[in-house]
Amino acid sequence: MKLPKIALNFRTLFWGAAALVVLVLLVLAFRPQPVLVDLGAADEGALTVMVRDEGRTRVREVYAVSAPIGGRLLRVGNRAGERVQAGEVVASILPGDPALLDARSRSEAEAAVRSAEAALAFAQAEAERAGVQAGFARTEAQRIETLFQTGVASQGALDRVRLELRTAQAGLNTARANVARVEAELAAARARLNPPANGGGNGGVVEIRAPVSGRVLRVLQESESVVAPGTPVMEIGDPADLEVVAEFLSTDAVQVREGAEARIEAWGGADALRGRVRLVEPYGFLKISALGVEEQRVNVIIDFLDEPALWSALGHGYRVEAAVVVWHEDNATRVPVAALFRQDGGWAVFRAVNGRARLTMVETGRDDGRMAQVVSGLQPGEAVVLYPGRELRDGAAIRRRGG
Repeated sequence: MKLPKIALNFRTLFWGAAALVVLVLLVLAFRPQPVLVDLGAADEGALTVMVRDEGRTRVREVYAVSAPIGGRLLRVGNRAGERVQAGEVVASILPGDPALLDARSRSEAEAAVRSAEAALAFAQAEAERAGVQAGFARTEAQRIETLFQTGVASQGALDRVRLELRTAQAGLNTARANVARVEAELAAARARLNPPANGGGNGGVVEIRAPVSGRVLRVLQESESVVAPGTPVMEIGDPADLEVVAEFLSTDAVQVREGAEARIEAWGGADALRGRVRLVEPYGFLKISALGVEEQRVNVIIDFLDEPALWSALGHGYRVEAAVVVWHEDNATRVPVAALFRQDGGWAVFRAVNGRARLTMVETGRDDGRMAQVVSGLQPGEAVVLYPGRELRDGAAIRRRGG
């Protein structure tokens, strides 16, 4: 009678224990798990805000050498990069050949010559007439002076002939000057029609000389060709006198001040170069981006502060990236930008307090894209959740990822 009672108790205990284990497993399975998060911390330190954009180097003073007259430009012997001295011949031009004139231009030149010849004949005739009148006035004046000395002519008659003599002499001088002027016009007309084949000891070649000492930056007209007056031939400058021109968006340029510190990056060297803003140009211009977006940009001119030996490999028109300091604070309370998110129209973070996430509103200031200034709401040393997800709520249990 006792054995069945013992078996019944064992069976009851077994199934009771099994049920208890299952219950515990269910509780553990459905219990909320801590959210795995990455943690950072607010701290105190220096915070520098910069604006960045692409730029290019350029020689501060570029001299464009152009053709002073039209004609045939002889092949340019200088190459880009060569050094030249001030006054050195860098190009030569043969003046334009009148044989190359079209029929209309030649007819106009020939008519100009005939007109000048006719004007010269008329001026010579006028000079001859003025000479005859001056001779007659001189003879008449001598006769009246003789009569005046003998008492026959009056003083008034003498004064009149003297006036007529001076008038006639002035007319002769005017006629002679007019002849000289017309002769010069005739010579110019003939020169335009038939310039001398040999204009000087250099065979009529016009030499173009370098205005300054430096290096040839680029040759714009290398091969022999016919050029018009003012055609650019080459550019000369000193590559050791470089500056940086950065094209900033106008919204960034308004934050830049003359004298601000700058850094020249991505120029090909191992370290960034130091610079200083010399000028923010007052005129903006429209530029179309690679995506077809219209952008208003402003040129910011930056001078190098490092020794030229550090950036001697740079040349005219090289691409660089310019970063200009617009704000700096040595002792700023900082928090990683990755911890910030929008909440009720402001900024907030999740502080990590005793394994729980605590929603905290903060007031922020400047940021450099990595760290943001905290004006109020956080103290240095407080831990914050980085990259908070949508599943994170105020008071939720958290656990550091990998901890």
